Amino acid sequence: MEVHQLRYFCAVARYGTFTRASEIEHIAQPSLSQQILKLEAELGARLFDRLPRSAKLTVFGKAFLPKAERILRDLQEARTELRDMSGNEKGEVIVGIIPTIAAYLLPRLLSDFTVHHPLINIKVVEDITPTLLQRLHEGTIDLAIAALPIEGIELACIELFEEKFYAVLPQKHRLASRASISLAQLNREPFLLLKEGHCFRDSVIAACHKLKISPRIVFESGQFATILAMVSAGMGVSAVPAMAVQPKAGCKFIPISGKHSTRVVGIVTARHHYQSRSQRLLMKHMQDSCQKHRAA
Repeated sequence: MEVHQLRYFCAVARYGTFTRASEIEHIAQPSLSQQILKLEAELGARLFDRLPRSAKLTVFGKAFLPKAERILRDLQEARTELRDMSGNEKGEVIVGIIPTIAAYLLPRLLSDFTVHHPLINIKVVEDITPTLLQRLHEGTIDLAIAALPIEGIELACIELFEEKFYAVLPQKHRLASRASISLAQLNREPFLLLKEGHCFRDSVIAACHKLKISPRIVFESGQFATILAMVSAGMGVSAVPAMAVQPKAGCKFIPISGKHSTRVVGIVTARHHYQSRSQRLLMKHMQDSCQKHRAA
Protein backbone atom coordinates (compact mmCIF):
# COMPACT_ATOMS: atom_id res chain seq x y z
CA MET A 1 0.00 0.00 0.00
CA GLU A 2 1.49 3.31 -1.14
CA VAL A 3 0.81 6.81 0.17
CA HIS A 4 -0.08 8.09 -3.29
CA GLN A 5 -2.68 5.31 -3.65
CA LEU A 6 -4.38 6.51 -0.46
CA ARG A 7 -4.27 10.08 -1.75
CA TYR A 8 -5.86 9.09 -5.06
CA PHE A 9 -8.53 7.04 -3.27
CA CYS A 10 -9.45 10.01 -1.04
CA ALA A 11 -9.56 12.33 -4.05
CA VAL A 12 -11.99 10.09 -5.95
CA ALA A 13 -14.13 9.76 -2.82
CA ARG A 14 -14.18 13.54 -2.34
CA TYR A 15 -14.88 14.58 -5.94
CA GLY A 16 -17.02 11.66 -7.02
CA THR A 17 -15.34 11.02 -10.36
CA PHE A 18 -12.01 9.57 -11.53
CA THR A 19 -11.77 12.38 -14.09
CA ARG A 20 -11.98 15.20 -11.55
CA ALA A 21 -9.67 13.41 -9.11
CA SER A 22 -7.02 12.93 -11.81
CA GLU A 23 -7.19 16.65 -12.64
CA ILE A 24 -6.77 17.64 -9.00
CA GLU A 25 -3.91 15.18 -8.47
CA HIS A 26 -2.21 16.13 -11.78
CA ILE A 27 -2.05 12.55 -13.04
CA ALA A 28 -3.46 10.85 -16.14
CA GLN A 29 -6.80 9.21 -15.46
CA PRO A 30 -5.71 5.71 -16.63
CA SER A 31 -2.74 5.86 -14.23
CA LEU A 32 -4.93 6.94 -11.33
CA SER A 33 -7.46 4.19 -12.11
CA GLN A 34 -4.64 1.62 -12.23
CA GLN A 35 -3.39 2.69 -8.80
CA ILE A 36 -6.89 2.39 -7.32
CA LEU A 37 -7.19 -1.12 -8.79
CA LYS A 38 -3.85 -2.07 -7.18
CA LEU A 39 -5.08 -0.73 -3.83
CA GLU A 40 -8.32 -2.69 -4.14
CA ALA A 41 -6.37 -5.85 -5.02
CA GLU A 42 -4.14 -5.44 -1.96
CA LEU A 43 -7.09 -4.80 0.33
CA GLY A 44 -9.10 -7.62 -1.21
CA ALA A 45 -12.22 -5.48 -1.59
CA ARG A 46 -13.77 -3.21 -4.19
CA LEU A 47 -13.77 0.38 -2.92
CA PHE A 48 -15.88 2.03 -5.65
CA ASP A 49 -18.91 1.22 -7.76
CA ARG A 50 -17.87 2.57 -11.14
CA LEU A 51 -20.87 4.24 -12.81
CA PRO A 52 -20.92 5.89 -16.29
CA ARG A 53 -20.42 9.44 -14.95
CA SER A 54 -19.42 8.95 -11.33
CA ALA A 55 -17.77 6.71 -8.75
CA LYS A 56 -19.67 5.79 -5.59
CA LEU A 57 -18.06 4.37 -2.46
CA THR A 58 -18.99 0.77 -1.69
CA VAL A 59 -19.65 -0.31 1.90
CA PHE A 60 -15.96 -1.28 2.05
CA GLY A 61 -14.93 2.10 0.65
CA LYS A 62 -17.04 3.96 3.22
CA ALA A 63 -15.40 1.97 6.02
CA PHE A 64 -11.89 2.52 4.64
CA LEU A 65 -12.22 6.27 3.90
CA PRO A 66 -11.83 7.68 7.46
CA LYS A 67 -8.82 5.42 8.05
CA ALA A 68 -7.15 6.54 4.83
CA GLU A 69 -7.83 10.19 5.67
CA ARG A 70 -6.37 9.71 9.15
CA ILE A 71 -3.19 8.11 7.74
CA LEU A 72 -2.68 10.99 5.29
CA ARG A 73 -3.39 13.56 8.00
CA ASP A 74 -0.95 11.93 10.42
CA LEU A 75 1.76 11.84 7.75
CA GLN A 76 1.21 15.50 6.89
CA GLU A 77 1.30 16.50 10.54
CA ALA A 78 4.53 14.50 11.04
CA ARG A 79 6.15 16.30 8.09
CA THR A 80 4.99 19.65 9.41
CA GLU A 81 6.21 18.94 12.93
CA LEU A 82 9.65 17.92 11.68
CA ARG A 83 9.81 21.06 9.51
CA ASP A 84 8.93 23.16 12.53
CA MET A 85 11.72 21.51 14.53
CA SER A 86 14.24 22.75 11.97
CA GLY A 87 13.28 26.33 12.91
CA ASN A 88 12.64 27.42 9.34
CA GLU A 89 9.81 29.92 8.97
CA LYS A 90 8.23 28.38 5.90
CA GLY A 91 5.35 26.12 5.08
CA GLU A 92 1.74 26.18 3.90
CA VAL A 93 -1.51 27.08 5.62
CA ILE A 94 -4.90 26.28 4.07
CA VAL A 95 -7.53 28.75 5.25
CA GLY A 96 -11.25 28.12 4.87
CA ILE A 97 -13.52 31.15 4.93
CA ILE A 98 -17.21 31.85 4.41
CA PRO A 99 -18.24 33.95 1.37
CA THR A 100 -19.79 36.78 3.43
CA ILE A 101 -16.37 37.47 4.96
CA ALA A 102 -13.78 36.47 2.35
CA ALA A 103 -13.82 39.43 -0.04
CA TYR A 104 -13.95 42.03 2.72
CA LEU A 105 -11.54 40.66 5.33
CA LEU A 106 -8.88 38.54 3.62
CA PRO A 107 -7.14 41.28 1.60
CA ARG A 108 -6.51 43.29 4.78
CA LEU A 109 -5.47 40.27 6.86
CA LEU A 110 -3.18 38.60 4.35
CA SER A 111 -1.43 41.48 2.57
CA ASP A 112 0.85 42.40 5.49
CA PHE A 113 1.38 38.77 6.49
CA THR A 114 2.72 37.73 3.09
CA VAL A 115 5.14 40.68 3.11
CA HIS A 116 6.58 39.70 6.50
CA HIS A 117 6.46 35.92 5.89
CA PRO A 118 7.17 35.43 2.17
CA LEU A 119 8.09 31.73 2.55
CA ILE A 120 4.72 30.81 4.04
CA ASN A 121 2.25 29.92 1.31
CA ILE A 122 -1.40 30.69 2.07
CA LYS A 123 -4.14 28.82 0.21
CA VAL A 124 -7.76 29.93 0.54
CA VAL A 125 -10.89 27.76 0.32
CA GLU A 126 -14.17 29.71 0.18
CA ASP A 127 -17.32 27.79 1.14
CA ILE A 128 -20.30 27.74 3.47
CA THR A 129 -19.83 26.91 7.16
CA PRO A 130 -21.01 23.24 7.19
CA THR A 131 -18.61 22.34 4.38
CA LEU A 132 -15.69 24.13 6.07
CA LEU A 133 -16.34 22.32 9.35
CA GLN A 134 -16.38 18.99 7.52
CA ARG A 135 -13.07 19.85 5.87
CA LEU A 136 -11.60 20.83 9.24
CA HIS A 137 -12.58 17.42 10.54
CA GLU A 138 -11.02 15.74 7.49
CA GLY A 139 -7.84 17.78 7.85
CA THR A 140 -8.03 19.24 4.33
CA ILE A 141 -7.99 22.79 5.73
CA ASP A 142 -5.99 24.04 8.73
CA LEU A 143 -8.39 26.67 10.06
CA ALA A 144 -11.69 28.30 9.21
CA ILE A 145 -12.88 31.89 9.56
CA ALA A 146 -16.61 31.92 10.23
CA ALA A 147 -19.37 33.38 12.36
CA LEU A 148 -19.43 32.18 15.98
CA PRO A 149 -20.60 30.44 18.05
CA ILE A 150 -19.93 27.02 16.55
CA GLU A 151 -20.71 23.97 18.64
CA GLY A 152 -18.54 20.87 18.92
CA ILE A 153 -16.20 19.59 21.63
CA GLU A 154 -13.66 18.69 18.93
CA LEU A 155 -13.47 22.33 17.78
CA ALA A 156 -11.68 25.33 19.30
CA CYS A 157 -12.82 28.90 18.58
CA ILE A 158 -11.01 32.23 18.93
CA GLU A 159 -13.01 35.44 18.65
CA LEU A 160 -11.62 38.06 16.27
CA PHE A 161 -14.24 40.82 16.38
CA GLU A 162 -17.93 41.64 16.61
CA GLU A 163 -19.71 43.65 13.93
CA LYS A 164 -23.10 45.26 13.51
CA PHE A 165 -25.77 44.51 10.94
CA TYR A 166 -26.89 47.23 8.54
CA ALA A 167 -30.22 47.51 6.77
CA VAL A 168 -30.00 48.18 3.03
CA LEU A 169 -32.88 50.24 1.64
CA PRO A 170 -33.62 51.74 -1.77
CA GLN A 171 -32.46 55.35 -1.85
CA LYS A 172 -36.06 56.66 -2.00
CA HIS A 173 -37.49 54.32 0.64
CA ARG A 174 -39.72 56.00 3.23
CA LEU A 175 -37.27 55.02 6.02
CA ALA A 176 -34.07 55.88 4.14
CA SER A 177 -33.50 59.13 6.02
CA ARG A 178 -33.37 57.53 9.47
CA ALA A 179 -30.14 57.43 11.50
CA SER A 180 -30.91 53.88 12.67
CA ILE A 181 -33.63 51.32 12.16
CA SER A 182 -34.98 48.25 13.95
CA LEU A 183 -35.71 44.85 12.42
CA ALA A 184 -39.30 45.24 13.61
CA GLN A 185 -39.69 48.26 11.31
CA LEU A 186 -38.76 46.04 8.36
CA ASN A 187 -41.20 43.29 9.33
CA ARG A 188 -43.68 43.80 6.48
CA GLU A 189 -41.08 44.75 3.86
CA PRO A 190 -40.20 42.43 0.94
CA PHE A 191 -36.87 40.99 2.10
CA LEU A 192 -33.95 39.98 -0.14
CA LEU A 193 -31.68 37.50 1.60
CA LEU A 194 -28.83 35.07 1.07
CA LYS A 195 -29.67 31.47 0.17
CA GLU A 196 -29.93 28.69 2.74
CA GLY A 197 -26.53 27.43 3.89
CA HIS A 198 -25.08 30.91 4.39
CA CYS A 199 -24.60 31.57 8.09
CA PHE A 200 -25.31 35.32 7.72
CA ARG A 201 -28.80 34.42 6.55
CA ASP A 202 -29.19 32.27 9.67
CA SER A 203 -27.96 35.15 11.86
CA VAL A 204 -30.49 37.59 10.41
CA ILE A 205 -33.40 35.14 10.70
CA ALA A 206 -32.36 34.24 14.26
CA ALA A 207 -32.32 37.94 15.19
CA CYS A 208 -35.82 38.32 13.74
CA HIS A 209 -37.12 35.29 15.60
CA LYS A 210 -35.83 36.67 18.89
CA LEU A 211 -38.05 39.66 18.24
CA LYS A 212 -40.92 37.30 17.34
CA ILE A 213 -41.04 38.47 13.72
CA SER A 214 -40.52 36.61 10.44
CA PRO A 215 -38.97 38.35 7.43
CA ARG A 216 -41.09 38.15 4.25
CA ILE A 217 -38.43 36.72 1.94
CA VAL A 218 -39.18 37.35 -1.74
CA PHE A 219 -35.75 36.80 -3.31
CA GLU A 220 -32.65 34.74 -2.47
CA SER A 221 -29.14 34.84 -3.89
CA GLY A 222 -25.69 33.48 -3.10
CA GLN A 223 -24.05 36.90 -3.54
CA PHE A 224 -24.38 40.23 -1.76
CA ALA A 225 -23.65 41.98 -5.07
CA THR A 226 -26.82 40.55 -6.63
CA ILE A 227 -28.91 41.45 -3.59
CA LEU A 228 -27.62 45.04 -3.55
CA ALA A 229 -28.41 45.41 -7.26
CA MET A 230 -31.98 44.25 -6.57
CA VAL A 231 -32.34 46.67 -3.64
CA SER A 232 -31.04 49.49 -5.84
CA ALA A 233 -33.75 48.60 -8.36
CA GLY A 234 -36.40 49.01 -5.65
CA MET A 235 -37.26 45.31 -5.38
CA GLY A 236 -37.08 45.19 -1.57
CA VAL A 237 -34.83 45.63 1.45
CA SER A 238 -31.99 43.56 2.86
CA ALA A 239 -29.34 43.38 5.57
CA VAL A 240 -25.56 43.09 5.39
CA PRO A 241 -22.72 42.91 7.92
CA ALA A 242 -20.78 46.12 8.60
CA MET A 243 -17.79 44.96 6.53
CA ALA A 244 -20.00 44.79 3.41
CA VAL A 245 -21.13 48.42 3.72
CA GLN A 246 -19.74 50.36 0.77
CA PRO A 247 -21.02 53.05 -1.60
CA LYS A 248 -23.63 51.62 -3.96
CA ALA A 249 -25.76 53.74 -6.28
CA GLY A 250 -29.43 53.57 -5.31
CA CYS A 251 -28.80 52.01 -1.89
CA LYS A 252 -28.88 53.49 1.60
CA PHE A 253 -27.13 51.67 4.46
CA ILE A 254 -28.58 52.25 7.95
CA PRO A 255 -27.36 50.67 11.24
CA ILE A 256 -29.83 48.19 12.71
CA SER A 257 -30.51 48.91 16.36
CA GLY A 258 -30.98 46.26 19.04
CA LYS A 259 -28.75 43.87 20.97
CA HIS A 260 -29.34 40.94 18.59
CA SER A 261 -28.26 42.76 15.43
CA THR A 262 -24.57 41.77 15.50
CA ARG A 263 -22.43 38.78 14.66
CA VAL A 264 -19.11 37.55 16.06
CA VAL A 265 -16.40 36.50 13.58
CA GLY A 266 -13.67 34.15 14.69
CA ILE A 267 -11.15 31.43 13.90
CA VAL A 268 -12.17 27.76 14.19
CA THR A 269 -9.62 24.94 14.44
CA ALA A 270 -9.72 21.21 15.15
CA ARG A 271 -8.52 20.63 18.71
CA HIS A 272 -6.65 17.40 18.04
CA HIS A 273 -4.83 18.41 14.85
CA TYR A 274 -1.24 19.60 15.09
CA GLN A 275 -0.84 23.35 14.61
CA SER A 276 2.26 24.17 12.61
CA ARG A 277 4.47 27.17 13.33
CA SER A 278 3.16 28.74 10.10
CA GLN A 279 -0.43 28.27 11.27
CA ARG A 280 0.30 29.73 14.70
CA LEU A 281 2.01 32.75 13.13
CA LEU A 282 -0.96 33.40 10.83
CA MET A 283 -3.51 33.07 13.63
CA LYS A 284 -1.57 35.49 15.84
CA HIS A 285 -1.29 37.94 12.95
CA MET A 286 -5.05 37.76 12.39
CA GLN A 287 -5.75 38.41 16.07
CA ASP A 288 -3.30 41.32 16.26
CA SER A 289 -4.55 42.85 13.02
CA CYS A 290 -8.20 42.72 14.10
CA GLN A 291 -7.33 44.14 17.51
CA LYS A 292 -5.49 47.08 15.94
CA HIS A 293 -8.33 47.70 13.49
CA ARG A 294 -10.86 47.66 16.33
CA ALA A 295 -8.76 50.12 18.37
CA ALA A 296 -8.30 52.51 15.42
